Amino acid sequence: MNIRRPLAYARAHRQRFVTELKEFLRFPNMSSQTARASDIRRCASWLARHLQGIGMQWVHVIPTRGNPIVYASWQGAKNRPTLLIYGHYDVLPGEPLAQWKTPPFSPVVRGRNIHGRGAADDKGQLFSHVKAIESYLRTARALPLNVKCLFEGEEEIGSTHLLPFIARNKNALRADAAVISDTKMLAPDRPAISYAQRGGLRAEIEVLGPRQELHSGTFGGAVLNPVQALCEIIASLHDEEGRVTIPGFYDDVREWSEKERAYMARTGPSDEKILQDAKIEQGWGESGYTLYERTTIRPALTLNGIAGGHNGPGVKGVIPTRAVAKLSFRLVPDQDPERIGKRFREHIARITPSAVESSVRTQSPVQPALVDRNHPAVRTAGFAYKKGFGAFPVFLRSGGSIPVVNAFQEHLGIPTVLMGFGLPDDRIHAPNEKFHLPNFYRAIDTSIWYLAAAARTLRGSSRAGRAERLEREWSA
Repeated sequence: MNIRRPLAYARAHRQRFVTELKEFLRFPNMSSQTARASDIRRCASWLARHLQGIGMQWVHVIPTRGNPIVYASWQGAKNRPTLLIYGHYDVLPGEPLAQWKTPPFSPVVRGRNIHGRGAADDKGQLFSHVKAIESYLRTARALPLNVKCLFEGEEEIGSTHLLPFIARNKNALRADAAVISDTKMLAPDRPAISYAQRGGLRAEIEVLGPRQELHSGTFGGAVLNPVQALCEIIASLHDEEGRVTIPGFYDDVREWSEKERAYMARTGPSDEKILQDAKIEQGWGESGYTLYERTTIRPALTLNGIAGGHNGPGVKGVIPTRAVAKLSFRLVPDQDPERIGKRFREHIARITPSAVESSVRTQSPVQPALVDRNHPAVRTAGFAYKKGFGAFPVFLRSGGSIPVVNAFQEHLGIPTVLMGFGLPDDRIHAPNEKFHLPNFYRAIDTSIWYLAAAARTLRGSSRAGRAERLEREWSA
C-alpha cells in the first residue's frame, strides 16, 4: 500500500481538519456533571457520525448505565493484525471560567495553537488517529491492517463503565496491540513514549459538627468547628518531609534500581523544567527524590478541594455544620487501590476528634501499569515518531492514570502503546488549555506511519528488528 497518498491527503486537508476539531471541542461534555448528560450523548453521536462518514465499516454508540461508548471498526485486511485505538471524548469542567481568555467551549486558534477545553485532553489527540484513518480510506479505500476504535465518555471519572465492558467483551475487542494518545511529549521536537502509568484512587472526607449553624460569639471556643477539624485532619496527612502518614502506605511501594533511576535522569525532565512548566519557583515533596521521580515512581496524596462554612460576600459569624474535602491518590507498583482505600478509611477514623463525626467515600480505583519497552508494538511507535517528527522518542514514566491500560493487559492480554502528542505547557485540566497545531499535524502523519508499520511488525512470530528495517524499506 502506497503511503505517499495518505500523507499527501492529510497535508492537503489540514485546514478542514482544524475546522472539524473545533466542532468536536464545542461540546461541553463534562462527565463529572450529570446535568451535562445530554451534551455527552450529543458529542458521542457526532463522533459516531464522523467515523461513519470517513468510511469505518461498523459504527455504533453503545449505551451503558453511565455515558455511551463509541465503537467503530474496519476489518477488511484479511490475514493482517488488528490494532485497537482508544481515546476519551469526555472532558473536565472549564472552571474557573474567569481565568480563560476565551470561553472554554468556544475554541479559537491563536498563533500556532488551538485553545479550548479538551483540545489536548483528549479530543485533539484522539482526533489525530481519526484523521489518519480518514487519510487512508479516502485515498487507498482500505487500511493496511484491521482497526477497532474504542472511544469512551467517562475517563475523567475513572472509566466506571468501560472497564467491566472490556471484561465482558474481550473476544469482540481482541487485537494484537492497543494505541492510546493521551500523554505528553517533552517538547515539540522531543517525542516521548510513556511506559509506566501511576494508578489512582479518589476519596472524599466529610466531617459533621453541630446539627445547625451556631453563633460564633455564643459558641466559639466551646464547640469544635468541623472546618477546623477537617483542616487539622488534612494537615496531618503529610509529615515535614512530604511523606504520607497513613500507616502502611509505603509497605508495597516498589523500589527501583540505580540503573533505572539513572535512565530516568538522562531521559526525563529536570527539576528546573518541571518548575518552569508549573510556573512556580520552588518544588515540594518527598526528600531523596527528584521532582520527576516524585511524580512517577513515588506515590502521592493530593488535596483537590475543600468546602465548608460561609463562602459568600460579607461576613457571617457562624460555626458551620459540615465540611468536605476531595482528595486523590496516585499509586505506584505494587500498591493496590482497594488496600490503600481501606487503610485510609481506618486512619481517618482513628484521627478524627471525638467532638465531630467523619465519613470517608472512595471511588474510581485504578491499578498502576507498566509496558514492555521492547515489545514490537512499542518499538514500531519509535519508527513512526521518527518519520512523523524527525526524531526518535525517549521513554518516559507518566504521573497520571489511564484506567484502561491495565484493563487491556489484564483482559485482552495485549500491550498498550502510549503515543503522546501533548506538550508540558498545554495546560491540561487548567484554564486556557491548548493543543499545538504543528503537533496535531505531525501526530496525524505519525499515526499514518504507525498504521503502515504495525501491519508488518505485528504479523508473524518473528517480529524482532522489523521496526528498525522499515525506514530502509519505506519512503514518503
